[in-house]
Amino acid sequence: MATAASSGDDVRKELTCAICLDFFKDPVILKCGHNFCRFCICMHWDENGGDYGYHCPQCRTVFNKRTFTKNYLVQNLVAKIDDLECLGSSPTPAKPLKVDGKCELHGEELKLYCQTDKRPICVVCRESRAHRHHEVAPVSEVVHDMKMELRLRLMELNWHKSQCLKVIAADERTVTDVRMKKQRLKEKVEADVGALVQFLLDERDSLLDSLDAEEVAAVAVADDNLEIVRAEAAAVAKCVADIHAHVGGETTFESLVETFNEAVHSKPFAEVEPVSSPTEFTDFSGPFQLIMWKKMMHVLHTMPQNLTLDPDTAHPNLHISDFDTKVEELRTRSQEPDLPVRFTRFCGVLATAQYCGGQHYWEVDVRDKGVWYLGVTTEGSNRKGFVSLAPSAGYWSLCLQDRLYANGEDGRVPVADYWNSPRVGVYLDYDRGCLSFYDAVTMKRLYVFDTCFMEPVYPFFSPGKNDPGSRLCICHYY
Repeated sequence: MATAASSGDDVRKELTCAICLDFFKDPVILKCGHNFCRFCICMHWDENGGDYGYHCPQCRTVFNKRTFTKNYLVQNLVAKIDDLECLGSSPTPAKPLKVDGKCELHGEELKLYCQTDKRPICVVCRESRAHRHHEVAPVSEVVHDMKMELRLRLMELNWHKSQCLKVIAADERTVTDVRMKKQRLKEKVEADVGALVQFLLDERDSLLDSLDAEEVAAVAVADDNLEIVRAEAAAVAKCVADIHAHVGGETTFESLVETFNEAVHSKPFAEVEPVSSPTEFTDFSGPFQLIMWKKMMHVLHTMPQNLTLDPDTAHPNLHISDFDTKVEELRTRSQEPDLPVRFTRFCGVLATAQYCGGQHYWEVDVRDKGVWYLGVTTEGSNRKGFVSLAPSAGYWSLCLQDRLYANGEDGRVPVADYWNSPRVGVYLDYDRGCLSFYDAVTMKRLYVFDTCFMEPVYPFFSPGKNDPGSRLCICHYY
C-alpha cells in the first residue's frame, strides 16, 4: 500500500505544472520535453520573453520563437487520473478544508467566512445582527478563491525569480568579462612596457660596452707611450748619475774616458711626447634620449605614420604643398578635372594610404587653425555634392568650429569647450572597429568611435571653408 501511494504521488508530481503547481490544464509540450499548462507558459513568455528568445522555466533552454505542441497523452492522463491502474489503489479524495474549532457563541461549526470582519463564523452568526449586512461566503469558496490568488501570486513570484536569475547571470557574466578583459590588458601592458624597458636596458648595456671598449683602446695607447717614456727617463737618470760621479768624485782616467764617450759621442736620446690626441668619446656626445627615441620607434607595434595627401581627391579650392603633406584653402578655384574620387562641395582631401586591417596612428598639426575636420572615410563613401559626415554615410570624424565636436549619427556631440593644442593624434584599430582621437601633446583621449568597418578606409582631412590662408599639415617623424 505504501508503495502504491508513493507511486501515486510520483505520478501526480509528473502531472503537475511547474508554474501553477496544479494538475495540467490544456497541457502542451516544449521541444526540450517539458510540459506546462498552455495558459501558464503563454503568460510566462508574455512576461519573460523578448529580444533574447523564449526559455523553458525548468531547463532554461532558449527558443527563437514561441513554439509548443498540444500533449494529448498528458491531457488524457489528467482526465483519467482516478482510474489509472498504475496507482495500485484509488487515491483518497481530497478532504474539504475545514476550520478547526467551533463558534464560541453558538457552538456550531465555522462553515462561513465574513469578508467584512475577516474571520470565520457559523450559520447562526450569519443571521445575527452583527453579520446580517456583511459580505459572507462559504469557507470552501473562500479557500478556492485564496488558492487561485496564491496561484497567481506564485506565477508572479516565479516570474520575478526568473528575472532575478537572469540579472544574476548577466551580472556574473559582466564580472567575468571585466576580469578577463582586465587580465588581457594587464598582460598587454606588461608585454608592451616590458618590451620598451628591455629595449632601453639592451641599448644601455650596448652603449656602456662601447664606452668601455673606447676607454680600453685609449688607455692602451697611453700605457704604451708611458712604458717607452719611463724607459727613456730611466736611461737618462742613469747617465746623469754616472756624470755626477765622475765630475765631482774620484775616478780613474779610463773610467772617465768611457763615461765621456758614452755621454758625449753616443746617439742622442729619442724625443718623447705625450699622446697627441686623447679620446673625446665623440660617439657619445650626442643627445642620448633623442637617439634612443629614434631607435625605439622601430620596436613599437604602432608607430606614427608619415601620410601623404592625394591631390586627385582634393576639392578644387584646396592647395596641396610641402611634398603632399600640407593642405590650405585658396581664394580661387583651380581648373582640375572632376575625377570620380574628388570632393566637389565639401572642402576635403584623402590620404593616399588605404587601411583594411591592423593598427595605425598619425598626427596632424592644427596650430592656430580655427576650423578643421579630421577622421576616416570608407572607400565607397559619397564625395559629390552635399556630404553627410555621419557614420552611417561612411564618415567618422572630429571637427573644430566654435568648440570641439564629434560628428555622430544624430548630429554633433560636444567634446570640449576649448581647444589650444597644436596637434591632434588619430588612432585606428581597424580589426576592433575602433577610431580614437587624442591631444597629441598630452596623449589625452578626446573621443572614440566604436563601429565595424565593412570596407577599406582612408584618412581624410579638411581645413574648413571660407578660411583662406589657414593650413593643416601632416606631421612626419622619420
